[in-house]
Amino acid sequence: QVQLVESGGGLVQAGGSLRLSCAASGHTLGRWIMGWFRQGPEKERAFVAVQTWTDSTAYADSVKGRFTISRDNAKNTVYLQMNSLKPEDTAVYYCAAGPDYLRGEPTTAKDYDYWGQGTQVTVSS
Repeated sequence: QVQLVESGGGLVQAGGSLRLSCAASGHTLGRWIMGWFRQGPEKERAFVAVQTWTDSTAYADSVKGRFTISRDNAKNTVYLQMNSLKPEDTAVYYCAAGPDYLRGEPTTAKDYDYWGQGTQVTVSS
């Protein structure tokens, strides 16, 4: 079992930055694929970013160039640095862990086995 706990959400003005953290316990993250998803009001949960255990990354088009996913295996933590935030980035953000046998950079929620409880990000205009 992997337990994931997100933190770092909050209220920020458009153009601002936030860094989300996802702390893992119960298993080392070293060979897990780690993803970030978000779910806005009355919307489906959507892919944001993924980093494989080989450090390959992929991003949703809507966040490319503004968001960066990274991990610190020594701290068993994954981060999502979010810059140039827009009101449309407002959502609950979830981190997720997927098994290392998945090919490529999975962008579908069903590929992930473990999820955090989410952290709210609100961007005001």
